[in-house]
Amino acid sequence: MNQTVAARKPSWLNRTTLGVGLTSLFSDWSHEIATTVLPAFLVSLGAGPAWLGIIEGTADGVSSFSKLAAGHYTDRLKHRKPLVLSGYVLTTVATGALALATSAVHVLLARVTAWFGRGIRTPGRKALLAAGVSSDAYGRAFGFERMLDTLGAVVAPVTALWLLEWSSHNYAHVLAWTLVPGIAAVLTFGFLVREKPNHRPASGSFWFSVRQLPASFRTFLVAVGIFGLGDFSHTLLILFATQALTPAHGPAVAASFAVGLYLLHNIFYAAFAYLGGWLSDRVRHRKIVLAAGYALAVVMAVLLAWQPASLPLLAIVFVLAGIVVGVEEALEDSLAAELVPPQQHGMAFGTLAAVNAVGDFASSLFVGFLWSRYSASLAFTVAGILFLAGTILMLRLRRA
Repeated sequence: MNQTVAARKPSWLNRTTLGVGLTSLFSDWSHEIATTVLPAFLVSLGAGPAWLGIIEGTADGVSSFSKLAAGHYTDRLKHRKPLVLSGYVLTTVATGALALATSAVHVLLARVTAWFGRGIRTPGRKALLAAGVSSDAYGRAFGFERMLDTLGAVVAPVTALWLLEWSSHNYAHVLAWTLVPGIAAVLTFGFLVREKPNHRPASGSFWFSVRQLPASFRTFLVAVGIFGLGDFSHTLLILFATQALTPAHGPAVAASFAVGLYLLHNIFYAAFAYLGGWLSDRVRHRKIVLAAGYALAVVMAVLLAWQPASLPLLAIVFVLAGIVVGVEEALEDSLAAELVPPQQHGMAFGTLAAVNAVGDFASSLFVGFLWSRYSASLAFTVAGILFLAGTILMLRLRRA
């Protein structure tokens, strides 16, 4: 009898899961090509690092606020798919429009528009993914999507380098080619993803929706937020590795090693996004796997505080960092979907994204300041303390 029930149980790897995963791959492939060449493109337009900071900071801020607003709005829709699809269309068109830019202001407008589209699609996409699988498959579904998204980020720089060589470093041509994977993302989402209508649309104001979120989810956000305050951008690891290896290998070789280590980081990121999700579907409490990922961040911070200068130790740091971000992204989404009723999934994913965005901004600024003003050891020690606090709070999480 049990075998019959198991045989009839729908597979988690269905059209919707595959469609969302492939869409993330193509979309990330598209905008990461643009990200790869953006600094050099701005220089060619006569703009420097200050403009890059303004553009990326403004775009990230707009994306964060739009995720929060879209999360509130998407729960009020019976059909979320059109809103999500419009976000992918907007991101694709705006990213391709960078090819027409002739000034830094044009780049700013295009990038902000693209990231606005990215923001409005994210909560609804995650809600559609959660609705497309049973709750005991959240880990695999979200892990699969994160894995493919990361693969897009891995192949994009390689594609950008090839396009630069092929076009004789014509940045406009490279940026125009972002339309190819971008359009593929739109078509994949449009034709593959199937939507289960939201038969109980939410109502009420934004703050009413926030107050309606379960107490256990709000506790979860506190744990995520405290961990996030230490969760610095892993691009800082590239700088750390370059500085640590320069005395023994010279700046050029050290920089090459650092880039190679970051590629290793991304490989483990992609692998453990799925493996962490898979494991979480097979344990009694999903929070245990997420807390284990958080705990690995503590180990990573301890190693960094000891100032490793050898390539093997740095490789361990980058591997741990990749595992941490893979488990973190897949499991935070999975646990959010588990803690909140389906009709509130949009709001849950929107608020989670906002908390993570604040953490990303504050942590990199904070860790960078401590590193510059005092020492790298102090910066990573403080990050480790915050990681430990987030781990303890996650382990203490109780379901309502």
